[in-house]
Amino acid sequence: MNPQQFGKVAVLMGGSSAERDVSLRSGQAVLNALISQGVDAFAFDPAERNLFDLKSLQTDRAFIALHGRGGEDGTIQGALEFLGLPYTGSGVLGSALAMDKVRCKELFKARGLSTAEFVVVEQGAQFDSQAIINEFGAVMVKPAHEGSSIGMAKAATASELNEAISNAFRFDDTVMLEKWITGREFTVTMISGVAQPIVEMVTPRGFYDYEAKYQANSTQYYCPAELSQSETENLQLLAQHAFKLVGASGWGRVDAMRDQAGQFYLLEVNTVPGMTEKSLVPMAAKANCMNFSQLVINILEQTL
Repeated sequence: MNPQQFGKVAVLMGGSSAERDVSLRSGQAVLNALISQGVDAFAFDPAERNLFDLKSLQTDRAFIALHGRGGEDGTIQGALEFLGLPYTGSGVLGSALAMDKVRCKELFKARGLSTAEFVVVEQGAQFDSQAIINEFGAVMVKPAHEGSSIGMAKAATASELNEAISNAFRFDDTVMLEKWITGREFTVTMISGVAQPIVEMVTPRGFYDYEAKYQANSTQYYCPAELSQSETENLQLLAQHAFKLVGASGWGRVDAMRDQAGQFYLLEVNTVPGMTEKSLVPMAAKANCMNFSQLVINILEQTL
């Protein structure tokens, strides 16, 4: 690997989404890794600088470490294409579709990919909480365009559902209510379109929420996950189908659940997953004999 081949690399981090803090940590880890490999890299926060400054800084390419809106939803990708700068990860369409949980689910259902039943509630629209609980039992409440489990909550009664929806509306005008799945939670990392060893996340918090991801010490990780070879292959294939279906490319992550009957269910596709010290993509890469620096260079090489 010749680090000079990349030219000057801007690591985009921070931004103005609800995931800013996580993005700053991801971006710093990526920046440190690139510099350690001799790459001419520098930090760039679009929330603090005009994106057009990238041209005056003679930037050759961008490593996107922005999470959430403005960084993972196709907007920064479109801006970089306008500027003529190669960038890491998925393009405009794949980023936008993956970020929209509702349209993602609709695509999964249209193609017959296994995913939990759901309903959508819009800000200002009428909905019957008791009827939803009667139909689904417990539900997972999710803002339609947020990541890192921000604004998510489990609701098992009508009053809990009303409270959870009210909280989710603080982050989004569209909220998805997904039938609760009791079971095991997994994620499949994709690198260059190839599924990596599966990670299973186990938390005493009920589900893998923001605290379980970034703050708690009680979360346990198993990689490779304790699944049979056929189960592993089935889940990896399901993840590959989902990743390709939404138009994602380069690198990313596909999250899934497995219920007590052994059925896998797709949750969502992440096109710019976390790259912090507790993140799942580096964990999966390590299980495939790829250290963090190698992972970062591999992702950057896809921009050449």
